[in-house]
Amino acid sequence: MDSNLLSEAINLTLFGMGFVFVFLAVMVVVTNLMSLIVLKVQPANSVAQSINSSSLLEIDKKTRFIIQAAIKKHIQR
Repeated sequence: MDSNLLSEAINLTLFGMGFVFVFLAVMVVVTNLMSLIVLKVQPANSVAQSINSSSLLEIDKKTRFIIQAAIKKHIQR
């Protein structure tokens, strides 16, 4: 009786591990395919083109002072 129970436990364990392995393998393949499809559909935009440099320079004096004070305090740690 114990050998039958043990063989069923091993059988169930191997079936479960096999199912998880197959599921993860399919998930990796599908994820890679989705990534390739997105790269083909959406054109690659460089980060430099998408960021407007003039908007980064428009910081008022109060904000600039706060940022500088925060950086100094961080460096002093």
